[in-house]
Amino acid sequence: MHPLQGKTVLITGGAKRIGRELALTLAQAGARVAITYRDSKSDAEDVVLQVTRAGGWAHALRCNLNDESSVRTAARRAMEQLGGLDLLVNNAGAYQTRDFEEITSGEFDLMFHTNVRAPFLLSQVCIPELRQREGRIINIGSLGGIRPWATHAHYCSSKAALHMLTEAMAKALAPAVSVNCVAPGMIVFPSSEETDEAVHFAKKTPMQRNGTAADVAAAVLFFATCPKFITGQILAVDGGLSLV
Repeated sequence: MHPLQGKTVLITGGAKRIGRELALTLAQAGARVAITYRDSKSDAEDVVLQVTRAGGWAHALRCNLNDESSVRTAARRAMEQLGGLDLLVNNAGAYQTRDFEEITSGEFDLMFHTNVRAPFLLSQVCIPELRQREGRIINIGSLGGIRPWATHAHYCSSKAALHMLTEAMAKALAPAVSVNCVAPGMIVFPSSEETDEAVHFAKKTPMQRNGTAADVAAAVLFFATCPKFITGQILAVDGGLSLV
């Protein structure tokens, strides 16, 4: 019933959307949870409230993932509040639709800072604690890191880099720390499930529906509780869309 009882978890970008679902799911599994947010303070506070009302423990910290000092400070404060760290979930990320020739160098750099550099920095700060506790790291990648999307060149490139970072970290940190990656496909929320784009991808997907945040959270919970012998894996949570 509580496979993560006694475990501590840090989730970046845990205030909204997929991150919120991850926080609630892992807390429900028994973990003490710390989440980071940048601008969504009220949403973060609501996640903490939801967890505590359910009898769990949660804490929210502000963090600017594009500021190295902010990243390192937030990670250290989270570990202090949690009393250690068993699992780091690098969930926060940037996403943008842009025609290739319209992508600016600033947008390109920001995408890599958020989607690759921040997980790298957070992992570095947390590695000593994770090694000591034989913990785990789970990165949130994307189907866009597996398949190219014409109007998301910078996003796809950054997620592909995160996938490779996952594999390199898995080799570098073994055997003490396992590192895996969940790569969601088309994920919809109540506000977007009836859009033309969502309907199009649901019909295109072999499982005949789009994914949900709960699907992603279930995959993260798997990596959080599976045998540690499983490492360096990129798990597509896409209903078979990558096969099309």
